[in-house]
Amino acid sequence: MMDWTDRHCRFFHRQLTARALLYTEMVVADAAIHGVRERLLGFDAAEQPVALQLGGSEPAKLAEAARIGEGFGYGEINLNVGCPSDRVQSGTFGACLMLTPALVADCVGAMKAAVSVPVTVKCRIGVDDQDPEAALDTLADMVFAAGADALWVHARKAWLQGLSPKENRDIPPLDYERVYRLKSRYPDRFIGINGGIPTIEAAIDHLRHVDGAMLGRAAYHTPGILCGADALLDGRPAADFDFAALIDTMADYAAAHIARGGRLSHVTRHMVGLFHGLPGARRWRQILSEEGPKPGAGPDVLKAAFAAVDLSGTTVAAA
Repeated sequence: MMDWTDRHCRFFHRQLTARALLYTEMVVADAAIHGVRERLLGFDAAEQPVALQLGGSEPAKLAEAARIGEGFGYGEINLNVGCPSDRVQSGTFGACLMLTPALVADCVGAMKAAVSVPVTVKCRIGVDDQDPEAALDTLADMVFAAGADALWVHARKAWLQGLSPKENRDIPPLDYERVYRLKSRYPDRFIGINGGIPTIEAAIDHLRHVDGAMLGRAAYHTPGILCGADALLDGRPAADFDFAALIDTMADYAAAHIARGGRLSHVTRHMVGLFHGLPGARRWRQILSEEGPKPGAGPDVLKAAFAAVDLSGTTVAAA
């Protein structure tokens, strides 16, 4: 979720669910080592639990970046072996590392030796013409032997040749059964699933087969679905969600960000889909999209947009 799940997005999502584990956007190891660390790695303690996702292919650099991340307070370090974008391929990391599982294992081993927090891997079921049965098993065998604490699997191939990053999120068919088979092969290891999961209910259904379910675009574009996550995970009925309190919290957060030199739109751009499907949602989106980016825009824009939404009769399940 590069350029999407920044610290403002994560703070917002944490207001919707206390239990879900949040992940950063992918940070390249070189950037974590040599870049402006507070800008790249800083986060609000209120975001916890939160995991840092790293990109890279050099074990020593990933180990150093993992150490830095642990020092910032992240509770998990995740190695991305699934992103198919052109810029990660040019850096020899992301999904192209599915072709070099021994190198991935070396990276995991170096990271494990450097930190005390869990080290996890996120991958695809294969790339290009790889056989997903052999490719995924080989990668899993090697990273678990190297000490990986969990493997998250995006349940579709990545086509590094012939498809754009956007097409790679939609065109290769989903194969959830392949991930379920991996879990059967590794009953005592944490296997999580990702890819095309549209709702919290669908995620819960996957938990009959695997240990975790990860939502990406659905959580970003329709964040209101996260309001019911905690209740469903606890097996209890959903309760009404206090959206007014949420808006007050986000307005205060935005005001503090603006006082530090930021802009309102840095925060509100992540909130546009909150009221998807409810009366007034179009006006909410319009106000945030048109007024939020203007110079000098303040938290009053957020409250004005909220005033346009009709929440009568809305429960957390409908949010």
